[in-house]
Amino acid sequence: MQDRKLLYWSITVALAGFLFGFDTIVISGADQPIQKLWNTSPLFHGTFIMSMALWGTVLGALLGGIPCRIFGRKKTLFWIGILYAISALGSGLAPDPYSFSIFRFIGGVGVGASSVAAPIYISEIAPARQRGRLVAMYQFNIVFGILVAFLSNYLFGKFMGEGAWRWMLGIEAVPALIYTVMVMGVPRSPRWVMMRKGNEEEALSLLEKIQGTKEAAQTALQQIKESLARVKTEKLLSNKYRKPVILAFLIAFFNQVSGINFVLYYAPRIFESAGIAADNALGASIPIGIVNLVFTLLGLRLIDQLGRRQLMLIGSIGYIVTLLGVAYAFYSGAQGWYVVALVAAFVGAHAVGQGAVIWVFISEIFPNSVRDGGMSLGSGTHWVLAALITLVTPVVIETFSGATIFSFFAFMMVLQLLWVIYRMPETKGVPLEELEKQLLR
Repeated sequence: MQDRKLLYWSITVALAGFLFGFDTIVISGADQPIQKLWNTSPLFHGTFIMSMALWGTVLGALLGGIPCRIFGRKKTLFWIGILYAISALGSGLAPDPYSFSIFRFIGGVGVGASSVAAPIYISEIAPARQRGRLVAMYQFNIVFGILVAFLSNYLFGKFMGEGAWRWMLGIEAVPALIYTVMVMGVPRSPRWVMMRKGNEEEALSLLEKIQGTKEAAQTALQQIKESLARVKTEKLLSNKYRKPVILAFLIAFFNQVSGINFVLYYAPRIFESAGIAADNALGASIPIGIVNLVFTLLGLRLIDQLGRRQLMLIGSIGYIVTLLGVAYAFYSGAQGWYVVALVAAFVGAHAVGQGAVIWVFISEIFPNSVRDGGMSLGSGTHWVLAALITLVTPVVIETFSGATIFSFFAFMMVLQLLWVIYRMPETKGVPLEELEKQLLR
């Protein structure tokens, strides 16, 4: 019975990931129509239209730990849904590029805050043996949202004519409102209840629902109390937390310098530069979304079996091979659908490695007392880099060849491979409080 409840709560909270994926990728279908409609320069287009949501995401990620800590994970997740709905309706109805950018910024705040709150919440309610799979459902929903965004962009673009981009963006309000209603039915995190409220009775009741027996719940409660007593300081950037801080920073850094957001946000434009006709470029993005979904499901299945580190090794090797393949394709002129196939393979490598691991790993490695701040740090690093990459991409595409761009990403993934081999710890199946002891030695 408790397994079904856990699954339902995790799926509900992970739906924030669906909105995350949809919101960040839906702009790819509106990219060029908006630039033509409002006649924006490449710099303005990159700075405001394409990357404004990402700067909102940066703010949401960096500050998302504050409402998580003060008001709780559940309340934060509720208000994230409201932000998504406001952003979707406002973006779809925007009369000019400035109001459009403001509403995209609001949605970005929701994305950033969800990348903090949802993984924290799921990691704190999940038993150690299931934690990887349950937290990774957030990533699965991100990928599912990406696929649905690609499909809806294609369908609206095909059937809704000149104003299709408004439908592409506005339709997100529907799942946002459904999620907002659903998340009201999940319980509070027992670890937050103990940390902020000191309410042992409520925490024990919640842990019983999670653990299945009163004995297991009492054991878990005792571990939480010992953790809170052991780690008294809340200064995240103190020397005490140096190891988890570095780990969170590096996994987020490598995630973005893989080129994944460069590819996903600008897929139609990349495919056009590879010789695919403009009217086929949106359709060519759909296989990318399908591959992303299939390999995320594979990562979801394997993360608690092979472990986080093993998936990162597999993904790193896949990154290097596929990125070099794309670079060679652009260099040699063997483009078209060959590039689509290689990019799809690259996305598959990401999905089974970094995609499946990043949010799980960051949500695990920090002690209870600073988990919200640590998650904000890792997520904030991720989104600062994503925003910078998106900001400069229009200029980069016009300045450098595809071979040069993808060769750079391949080199960075060689560095990631070395980091995984020599520095990344395994967190599979270890209770959060035990991980705390290992990483703070």
